[in-house]
Amino acid sequence: MAPNPDIRASDADRDRVAESLREHCAEGRITMDEMHERLEAAYAAKTLGDLQEITSDLPEHDLYQYPIPASRPNSTASPAVRRSGGDLYRQGGRAVWATWATVSAINVVVWLALALTGTMVYPWWIWVAGPWGALLLIRTVFGPKR
Repeated sequence: MAPNPDIRASDADRDRVAESLREHCAEGRITMDEMHERLEAAYAAKTLGDLQEITSDLPEHDLYQYPIPASRPNSTASPAVRRSGGDLYRQGGRAVWATWATVSAINVVVWLALALTGTMVYPWWIWVAGPWGALLLIRTVFGPKR
């Protein structure tokens, strides 16, 4: 959600825009005189809309490093780190396997504790670990290609 342009700007917002202007000047997008004019305007800005107007003709990031669509509105908010779907799938897979191993280990420990107290119990933990593990194995083997 884009910030409301009528909201009052904070010192941190002004500093973020000033830093962005310094970077654009270092990259050659604006001249030193332009940067000084825009810095004065940035520190005099009262709202987020005023800050957006100062940088409206500048990209948010270096276009050679990050492809950003030209139709994307300019904002003072920092972009979120994006991960590829494969990374998220692998991390999710590790978490699911870790959960399965933890739950299975707890069940086996409870079963062993009962067995050590002299109460030999049917190995019921197989019905928890077995089907769940089989489904995870199928998901891992036949899931999306890496």
